[in-house]
Amino acid sequence: MLLQTVPARQGLQWALLGMRTFWKQPLAMSGLFFLFMALVSLVSMVPVIGGALALVLMPAFTAGLMAATQIASEGRFPMPGTLWMALRPGPRRVPMLQLGALYAAGFLLMMAASMLVDGGQFAGVYLAGEPIRPELVQADSFQAALWISMLLYAPLSMLFWHAPALVFWQSVSPAKSLFFSWMGCWRNKGAFLVYIAVWAAVFGSAAVLSMLAAAMLGEPQLTLSIMMPLALLVAAMFFTSMLFTVKDCFSATDASTAP
Repeated sequence: MLLQTVPARQGLQWALLGMRTFWKQPLAMSGLFFLFMALVSLVSMVPVIGGALALVLMPAFTAGLMAATQIASEGRFPMPGTLWMALRPGPRRVPMLQLGALYAAGFLLMMAASMLVDGGQFAGVYLAGEPIRPELVQADSFQAALWISMLLYAPLSMLFWHAPALVFWQSVSPAKSLFFSWMGCWRNKGAFLVYIAVWAAVFGSAAVLSMLAAAMLGEPQLTLSIMMPLALLVAAMFFTSMLFTVKDCFSATDASTAP
């Protein structure tokens, strides 16, 4: 496995490859994304441990979505079982769960940091599904907790962005995968900044289209109803694009282990 550096413009190519691959198998990729969300939501409903357990499973499901992207890029139809293939019995299931435990620990530490600011209100909304009240959202402490969580999530994402693929395909240990993932993101930060900017523009365009459609229908209150399906569609394309960031940042020395 070799760490590679790509030009900043490659970030645009990653996004375009994700969109193109999604539309090769739109039914399969959107279905797998909705299944992914449904499974995470169902696991989160388990009393006491549900939220943490869902976080533990996130890297494995992410690896499954990357595997589905690889299948779709080859013109084949990824089956639903692809989503949890990283959890099937084998030598990589335990490392994937260990990686998930590390992700859960990092995420919960991030939430703990936000609790120091607002006493746990933001964490309660995010993790426990507590109702969002207008006066709560407008509170300075809640907004400060939100910004702190967003700032801390950036390095957490860098640590875990490539890690599921490295553990699943390259058999890298969970701890080492975090280091390599960080280096892959840092050395290609220009490309990732372009990549994030492209997806931010796509999400923003979806919001504008939703408002325009609602205005043309003469029903402004429909904006959210129109925007939600569009946002989920864009999110599915975004997850489809993740594999291509891994492929360009890392080169497998053994072709048999390449995704």
